[in-house]
Amino acid sequence: MPTYTLIRNGLVVTEQGTFPFDILVCDHRIAAVGYRLNEGHADRTIDATGCMVLPGVVDPHVHIQLDTGIYRTDDDWAVGTRVAAFGGVTTVVDFATQFPGQDVREAVNARHEEVGDKAYVDYGLHVMLTELPADDQTLDRWMQDLVTLGTPAAKVYTTYRPNYYQDDDALLRVFRAAAAARVLVMVHAENDALVTAATQRLASAGKTDLRYHGQGRPPLAEIEAVHRVLFLARITGCPVYIVHCSTDEAVHLINTARQQGVTAFAETCPQYLLLDETAYEGPHPEWVIMQPPLRPPAMREGLWRHLQAGHIHTLGTDHCDYALSQKTATGNFTNTPGGIPGLETALPLMATYGVLRGPLTWKDLVRLMSTMPARCFGLYPRKGALVPGSDADIVLYDPRGTTRIRADALHGVSGYTPYEGMEVEGHVRLTMVRGQVVMEEGELRGPAGWGVFVPGRAASYPTS
Repeated sequence: MPTYTLIRNGLVVTEQGTFPFDILVCDHRIAAVGYRLNEGHADRTIDATGCMVLPGVVDPHVHIQLDTGIYRTDDDWAVGTRVAAFGGVTTVVDFATQFPGQDVREAVNARHEEVGDKAYVDYGLHVMLTELPADDQTLDRWMQDLVTLGTPAAKVYTTYRPNYYQDDDALLRVFRAAAAARVLVMVHAENDALVTAATQRLASAGKTDLRYHGQGRPPLAEIEAVHRVLFLARITGCPVYIVHCSTDEAVHLINTARQQGVTAFAETCPQYLLLDETAYEGPHPEWVIMQPPLRPPAMREGLWRHLQAGHIHTLGTDHCDYALSQKTATGNFTNTPGGIPGLETALPLMATYGVLRGPLTWKDLVRLMSTMPARCFGLYPRKGALVPGSDADIVLYDPRGTTRIRADALHGVSGYTPYEGMEVEGHVRLTMVRGQVVMEEGELRGPAGWGVFVPGRAASYPTS
């Protein structure tokens, strides 16, 4: 017999706006959305009075159980997806890294084995290309494999020599093959030569304290690389997705390219909207070692203007749960692992500073954190939507009450948060994944293993 859950009395947020709707869930899917639905057949009724009823967050950029070949985070998929559940994230899209000697199929299969039966929320995968085949025919086949595997996005880097770096010829080969297969190419865009030179100059001057981290990766490194990537995308017809844009000029370049017909998307992260480079002079620079680094306040303000104008398409977290002991091991920015935790705090922070105290609407937040990530990576409308037939991935966000973020109240393993002490309004009251309540009122409901792989499709990419 099917099981029915009715969510009543909340304000449902969709792409179209905010409505006083009820939602009826039948087993794993949404059965109906509308006014005053009949609760006669409901096995459970959830009273959402005072809450915003949101589609579950789709985080398109996370690093759970990350192994770079140099550093490894201390979490696993049980920890990472537990953190997601407390943050209202119902789908994480992580990366299958291609380690030496692997093809893309082996990389994806290895990542699935790591996830196993640990996940509390659903997951998708991108594939991180690190070692290209010598011939273009094999590369073409790899791109077709990505589509077949349900992982139709490949990530490449213009920095991190020698393990991740792709030179311009490699980028061109990837873009041509991806364009033919309708694979979206994600790019970490920083000019490696500029980063290397800036870092070496600082090291030669003895300036290796963590506070110099931002100076080792100047804004121009991102801006130049984005400009070059967009040029290559234009001449190949390849759709590109620029991850974690930290400068307003990078977003301006992407928006201009889109106006000229390039299929390009801009992602930014809460850290680039809420923090700036002055944090490197504070008492805890280890909390904000990330790539790209935090930028000057004027660039942060420029990102907000682009966000409000609709020039930024998605918000990801770039979540990376390195332990505090790893971040403080050397005190040298050149060999400190980069990456910060963010899965649990992203929705409360953006609800607070984006909507309740900021220029966005709830509809904007749903577009940035649910709908557009799902569209970009071929998960929509199964994910990112509150419509009949979609997975019942639902979050109740209660905007009442003010608290402060504290690392000791979070559920990861890092032992710190860069947002320590920041005020947030409201909290995630309930997280539902495919009809199963996995977190409610601050308690993990589980079960572990409930999360499943959700294959993406080669998308017909949205133009807005």
